[in-house]
Amino acid sequence: MQLLTSCNLTFDIQVPTPFVLMLRPRSGAQQWVAREEYKLEPGVPAFEFTDSYGNLCQRLIAPPGIFGVYTAAEVVTQDWVDQAPGAPFVEVEYLPDGVLSYLLPSRYCESDRFGQMATEITAGQWLGYDQVQAIESWLKANIRFEPYDSDIQLSATEINERGWGVCRDLSHLGIALCRSLSIPARMVVGYLYGLEPMELHAWFEAYVGGQWYTFDATQAELKGGYVAIGYGRDAADVAVFNQFGPPVTVRSQFVSVQRMETS
Repeated sequence: MQLLTSCNLTFDIQVPTPFVLMLRPRSGAQQWVAREEYKLEPGVPAFEFTDSYGNLCQRLIAPPGIFGVYTAAEVVTQDWVDQAPGAPFVEVEYLPDGVLSYLLPSRYCESDRFGQMATEITAGQWLGYDQVQAIESWLKANIRFEPYDSDIQLSATEINERGWGVCRDLSHLGIALCRSLSIPARMVVGYLYGLEPMELHAWFEAYVGGQWYTFDATQAELKGGYVAIGYGRDAADVAVFNQFGPPVTVRSQFVSVQRMETS
């Protein structure tokens, strides 16, 4: 399917403020970026770099006053999500070098605390994809999804204790459970066509059977229409913006995903 995604942000800036933005999707195995628009108001110099996870990031200094970031992209993505029940567990010694960092505990995914719990959740499952699918099913049944954004960043341990969370929270817990079984897992932030209410979305991927597969405990079933913006160990790596210095006010945030007619 061909999607038109957009994310518009406006800030109230008091003093010149350094920003690192992450709002450009990149073409990859499951999506192709056909066209992009990226506008800053007022216009300021921006410098792009690729972070250690391969995400496209932009550095700039926002001037005092109202500052806007307006982005749009036409993205061709799959009508379905790849699924592979029975895909095998990959022994750690055979994992690609770039995947190894997704085995380790991280700021919001304390995987070293979930070994027994993950073992119980996945008891009787084939090692690999089926274990992750069992984790996804357990999250749907036991952690209540609240779709409204929360400014409070919580860890997987805290979400497990609380019993509910936003999309990034369920992803953090899913990631921690996977890593505790030596299954590499990473967070993804981006867009999802048909998401209600419409907002930036977070889900997780697990590496089994020699590739990354999508899992999303916030949706009743996996469907097409995912557009990835960034990948990382947890939410600390995939913030669409980071600002440094005195706090700024987010005046507005507008997210849209529309399906485009194709001839």
